[in-house]
Amino acid sequence: MRPEERLIIVTGTNRGIGLAVGRQLAQQGYRVLLTSRDEAKGQAAAASLRHATPHVFYHPLDVTSQESIARLRDFVGREFGRADALVNNAAVCLDDGRDVLDVEMDIFRTTIETNVFGPLLLCQAFIPLMREQKYGRVVNVSSGAGQIANMVHGKPSYRMSKIALNGLTLMLAYSVRGTNVLVNAACPGWVHTDMGGPAAPRSPEQGADGIVWLATLPDGGPSGGFFRDRKPIPW
Repeated sequence: MRPEERLIIVTGTNRGIGLAVGRQLAQQGYRVLLTSRDEAKGQAAAASLRHATPHVFYHPLDVTSQESIARLRDFVGREFGRADALVNNAAVCLDDGRDVLDVEMDIFRTTIETNVFGPLLLCQAFIPLMREQKYGRVVNVSSGAGQIANMVHGKPSYRMSKIALNGLTLMLAYSVRGTNVLVNAACPGWVHTDMGGPAAPRSPEQGADGIVWLATLPDGGPSGGFFRDRKPIPW
């Protein structure tokens, strides 16, 4: 199947890594469905990519809302009839520099709901469609902050959410084994974005490269792995 016949859904695309992922996929000829919670910013991001390619679409999405996810699923089924890849990029980091003993429970709840439950609900919505069509790619955008060896001081709710997302990746990969649905986690590295901050050494385009690679893996590619710069890294 040609790239322009495949649909790739990317969450959190109004800026940063998500927008860079959408741009690179569109440049490769894929149909890309951008999503974001802020509809005005999301529409503007989509419009900026349509200057180069007509294969860019937009739909609002709040990953913490089951109703919003259901509306996205219905839209995809109605307008495209397929979902070839899902990039779970939308995330929050609300406690950078703080200690685990001091962070309020509301921050933990909001972070887990966005960074873990959101990807889970989206996978529950779209992986069944991928199974039916006998093709699918899921990329959970994680972080080195979620590695067991890196469980240290700072942003505890974010670290907890990413280690949970890594576990979810493994469970999903096991659930769909043998179906040509490949599920992996990606660490984009420390990227110069609103979340990463101005000191980060990597551009959004550099961070997006490995994510795009996983979203477009050939049949027989890896599944149940954790990757940075297209190379496996320890959990």
